[in-house]
Amino acid sequence: MRIALITDAWAPQVNGVVRTLTTVTRLLEAAGHEVLVVEPGLFPSVPCPTYPQISLALFPGRKTAALLDAFDPDALHIATEGPLGLSARRYCLKRNLPFTTAFHTRFAEYIQARTGLPLAAGYGLLRWFHRPSRGIMVATASLARDLRARGFQSPLNLWTRGVDTDLFRPLPGPGPVDLPPGPGPRMLYVGRVAVEKNIEAFLDAPVDGTKIVVGDGPALEGLRRRYPGVHFAGVRHGEDLVRHYCAADVFVFPSRTDTFGLVLLEALAAGLPVAAYPVSGPRDVLGPAPVAALRESLPDAIREALTIDREACRRFALDHAWEHSARQFLENLCPRAR
Repeated sequence: MRIALITDAWAPQVNGVVRTLTTVTRLLEAAGHEVLVVEPGLFPSVPCPTYPQISLALFPGRKTAALLDAFDPDALHIATEGPLGLSARRYCLKRNLPFTTAFHTRFAEYIQARTGLPLAAGYGLLRWFHRPSRGIMVATASLARDLRARGFQSPLNLWTRGVDTDLFRPLPGPGPVDLPPGPGPRMLYVGRVAVEKNIEAFLDAPVDGTKIVVGDGPALEGLRRRYPGVHFAGVRHGEDLVRHYCAADVFVFPSRTDTFGLVLLEALAAGLPVAAYPVSGPRDVLGPAPVAALRESLPDAIREALTIDREACRRFALDHAWEHSARQFLENLCPRAR
């Protein structure tokens, strides 16, 4: 099958959406499918306001149409609601072509946190964007319920996530890792450093030990100034990231707005227990499994997570392979009639 994937999120961005799309694309190609990725690197672009690490394609309509015409896809999937997603949406509607979309990110909450735009207005725009979709792919059942309650009418289809358990694994020892000496326990956050991630709740938590933040984002410099006692390790990849997971004693996930949280599975695959709030995302991904402490008091969750068996965390992650995610994605597509 020829599959067109249109996304405003792609490398060199570092986030869960990019990791999901690049991994699933690789698996689809390995299975014999041909995938065209229409992404910002193919266009002139500008930095996203308030988030310069994200590039926004400039006036992509004509080139998007030319790329899709030349590829002649059997199925089209629009992954994001940015300029490229809008241009692909117009393309499909003009030609009466079926397409699917995905709800990766709670943009209404993120925009509200940055600009104060009311949630009702943000969700109104998102409903408009997704209304013509033949199916909206969502990462969890609770997100599907939430979107249905907010008035989304298109079919809502489950598309779960996975983890590379060959890469993310317990190491016999943490090995060389660029961390300063400090008292235990070592508490680790990995992800975007942005206002919507609620990182201050972690950094303000009154728990003795060493706090480590891995990642980059628009809030990084401000947090560096406000929390001089925290170790900000920057972006880490591959084995270096694995060593950071393995050098920590607990993984802290303070976000209240994530739709999934791939880093949860990465941490667990490395044998690292999780402390988080009992909200959609952690609650859906982790359920009742004895691998995390989900509490409204983040300090209590951290202390409880420190008692969790690391081998149980690894066993849980082994049941979440990316191959299942790729099969779900393929089954959720809506091929065009020929």
